[in-house]
Amino acid sequence: MSDTTANPHPPAAKPPELARVLGLFSIVSIVVGTMIGSGIFINPANVARDVGTPGLMLLVWVAGGLLSFFGALAIGELAAAYPQAGGIYVYLREAYGPALAFLFGWTLFLIIESGTIATLAVGFSTKYLPYFVTLSPAQGKVVAVSLIALLAAVNVLGVRKGAFLMNFLTTIKFVGLVGVCAVVFIFASGSAANFTGGGAAGAGQGGVLGNFGVALVAALWAYKGWETSTYSAGELRNPERTLPLGLFIGTLCVIALYILANLAYLYVFPAARMAGSNRIAADVMEAAVGPIGASVIAVITLLSMAGTANGHLLTSPRVFYAMARDGLFFSGVAKVHPAYRTPHVSIVLVAAWAALLSLSGTFEQLFSFVIFGFWIFMGLTVLGVVILRRRQPDLPRPYKTWGYPVTPALFILSSVFLTANSLLRAFWNSFAGLAIIALGIPVYLVWKRRAGRAGVRD
Repeated sequence: MSDTTANPHPPAAKPPELARVLGLFSIVSIVVGTMIGSGIFINPANVARDVGTPGLMLLVWVAGGLLSFFGALAIGELAAAYPQAGGIYVYLREAYGPALAFLFGWTLFLIIESGTIATLAVGFSTKYLPYFVTLSPAQGKVVAVSLIALLAAVNVLGVRKGAFLMNFLTTIKFVGLVGVCAVVFIFASGSAANFTGGGAAGAGQGGVLGNFGVALVAALWAYKGWETSTYSAGELRNPERTLPLGLFIGTLCVIALYILANLAYLYVFPAARMAGSNRIAADVMEAAVGPIGASVIAVITLLSMAGTANGHLLTSPRVFYAMARDGLFFSGVAKVHPAYRTPHVSIVLVAAWAALLSLSGTFEQLFSFVIFGFWIFMGLTVLGVVILRRRQPDLPRPYKTWGYPVTPALFILSSVFLTANSLLRAFWNSFAGLAIIALGIPVYLVWKRRAGRAGVRD
C-alpha cells in the first residue's frame, strides 16, 4: 500500500548556483589576458600619428597606465566590500541605486562588452589573419562570427574550461610579448636616438592637449580589460583578498610590459615610421629578424585577440546574470546550467549580440564607441568609493584604496576630460554612445515595473 501521508507537493529543488572555483592565478590571468589584446600590437602607431614626438608618445602610455592603476586601486576597495557576481553593476547599484546600475548593464551589453568582443573578432579577421591568408570582406565576417561562437561554446561548458583557455592564451601572449622585446633589443639594428628625435608629420594640428587626449583614448583601449575581473567575483575563492590582489598584480605587470614594448618599437622605428605602420608589432619584428619574426608575432597577436575575447565572454555575462536576479533583465538570463554551473543563457546572448556587432563596423569605429561609454561609467564607479565611504562608514572594507582621496580624484578628473575630449574630437561616435545610454531610461522603467509586479526587490 502506498503511503498516503507523503507530501504530494515536495519542495522544489534549489536552483544551481555559480561555483566558487577560481583562484589568484586565474584572476591575474583574466586581468592580464583581457588587457593584452590587440591594442599594444596596433595602437602604438595610432598614438604616434596623434602626438608625433617620442616623448609625448611614451607619456601617453605612462599616463594611460597610471590611470588604469589608479582605477584598479579604487575598484579593489569596492570588490573587497561587495564580493558578488556582477562587479561594477553591483557597485553602481549600491552607490547610486538600480537605475544607474541598469544603464551601465544596458550600455555594457549593447556596446561596451559586446562591442569589445566584436572589435577583437573584427581585428582578428581583418588586421592580422590577412597576414597569412587573403580574405574577402564576407569571409572576414564569417571568421569573426565563428571565433565568437567557438569561444562562447567553451565558456558554456564550464568556468574551469574558460579559465583554463584564458590561462593558456595569457601565458602565450605575455611570454610572447616579452620575447618580442628581447629579440628586438638583441638582434635589431635600432637606435636609441629614436627615443628623443623625429616627430610624425601632421601631428599636433589639433593642439597638444586635444591630440594627447585622442592618443590617450587609443592607449586606454590597449589597457582596457582589468575591470572585467570584478564581474566574476561570484566564482572566486576568498574574493575579498583575491580580487584586489589580482587587480594590482595584473595591472602593474601590463603597465611595465606596455612601456617596454613601446620602447622596443621606437628602438627600431622612429616616430614618423611608426605612424605609417598598420601592424606595428609585425613590422618591427620583420625589421629585426626577417619574415619569420613577422609571422611569429602575427600568430601571437591572433592568439592574443582570441584570448582577450575569451576573457570578456568568461566575465561579462555575469553582469547580466546579476541584473536578471534583480529583475532588471530577462528572467532566463539568471539561469545557471545544472551540469556546467555557468550562466549559459547569458553567455549565448552576449555572444549573439557581439556577432551582430562584428558585422556592423570597422575596428576603429567599434573601439571609439566602446571607450566613450566605458569612461563615463568607470568615472562614476570610482566616485562611488567616495559616496559609499560617506554613506556606509561602517561597511566592512578588507582593503581600502591606497592614496585616497588623491588617486580616485585623479581618475575621476581624467574620466571627465576623456569624455569631454571624445565629444569634441569624435562627436558623432560619442553622440551615438550617449544616445544608446539614454535609450536605456525608458527600458529601465519597463523592467522596473515588471520587477515590481513580480515582487522582485528594487
